[in-house]
Amino acid sequence: MNTVRVTRLDGTMTDVSRPEIEAMRARFAGRMILPGDAGYDAARRVWNGMHDRRPALIASCGGEEDVVAAVRFAAEHQLLTALKGGAHSVAGYSTVEGGLLIDLSAMNNIDVDPAKRTAVVGAGATWGALDRATQAFGLMAPGGEVSLTGVAGLTLGGGMGFARRALGLSCDSLESARIVTADGKARTASPEENSDLFWALQGGGGNFGVVTSFTFRLHTLGPNVFGLSVAYPLEIAEKVLTAWRDFAESAPREVSLNCNIWSVPEVDAFPDELHRAPFIMIEGIYAGEPEVGGQVLDPLRRIAEPLWDESGVTTYLAAQSAFDELLPDGKRYYWKSHFLNEMGDEATSKIVDWANRRINPATLIVLRHLGGAIADVPEDATAFGNRSAAYNVSIDNGWDSREDDEANIAWSRECWTDLKQVSANGVYLNFNADDGTRLLGAGAQANVERLRGVKSRYDGGNLFRLNANVEPATAQSVSSR
Repeated sequence: MNTVRVTRLDGTMTDVSRPEIEAMRARFAGRMILPGDAGYDAARRVWNGMHDRRPALIASCGGEEDVVAAVRFAAEHQLLTALKGGAHSVAGYSTVEGGLLIDLSAMNNIDVDPAKRTAVVGAGATWGALDRATQAFGLMAPGGEVSLTGVAGLTLGGGMGFARRALGLSCDSLESARIVTADGKARTASPEENSDLFWALQGGGGNFGVVTSFTFRLHTLGPNVFGLSVAYPLEIAEKVLTAWRDFAESAPREVSLNCNIWSVPEVDAFPDELHRAPFIMIEGIYAGEPEVGGQVLDPLRRIAEPLWDESGVTTYLAAQSAFDELLPDGKRYYWKSHFLNEMGDEATSKIVDWANRRINPATLIVLRHLGGAIADVPEDATAFGNRSAAYNVSIDNGWDSREDDEANIAWSRECWTDLKQVSANGVYLNFNADDGTRLLGAGAQANVERLRGVKSRYDGGNLFRLNANVEPATAQSVSSR
């Protein structure tokens, strides 16, 4: 055949001629990959095994000019288009069935300027790579909690990590971004230039174009930090959770604490006799002097006799990558979340009850204490919503077999629906495996209409729709200005 069948934005199919594709290949610094080409399966693979999709075309970009060409190609043919950076979207936004995949994973350069305390980061970079580059100078940008996560997706969705109360969200350290909008033009978005677009990129997701690079403001932290990691039997979960809550509510902002309810993974890091044993664990780092952190966090190590206590001085790099092997590529994942204004007794009881009713020992329930630097930023200063929330609870389910999909998804949804009764009616869209469009209003309630205005200006035709989608307020786009 001399054509390739590709899915359009409206769900119909179109034929793209192979000469057109070959013309793209000829001017591409990266690769245009078709099914059957060498490297196709590796290029289409994403972290969440739930989303095993086959794009009709993969534009593996080598630089910004490739992105411009790919976006213009997508707009010209009105192709259903997905964007892939770190490929860690739990909702599967990093891939597409039958459409065009713009793959940025090769655009992973990192340029650290220790004098200016900034880093320019390609959209295909992971947080682990950025952490290694910045820690060489004792610096960091606030990332997430798994180092294999992509910089782009986490930042565009907000970005909550282990230094969140001290230094804010990932998007709060963003100084500027380079982005290719739906008209195929490359722009800089910053507080001074295209400021409406910059505002939207701080929590509005991949709605507004293809970000090709981020410039972050860096902070001093590391190489050593005090890391808290102490586990207790699940039988005393209510006692531990109450102690964690009481400590968190008076903790200094250098402390960002998670409380995890899980079962011991069947990996070599844990003794065989502990495998699958349920536990509740308090973890986090102290974003300050390690010796001070050890003193401040010591009470949380003495709530009861622990199952284990691996707390102590560690490196920031080790703390950031501790969970990597426990959330491997290819496993099937389904996550949901709620923001909470408080962790009252009703919320505590519900969470413990659901922890004891898990049908899958690999289901992880994570409670995160918020506030501090996150709440310092006014609600309308960025697109990220729910800054005033005191906590976030996420239901992070993972399993291996397709046959277990229905039961695990149903359990997760039932748990999420029940916990909604004690929530702040807000969700963190980076932790959402369902249709983010339906939940967007709960992710950034006060900011949705403003987001729709920015969407109309830069992507009035909704080319970039495989995301927690913001529908344009009007049909007018930037190309018609």
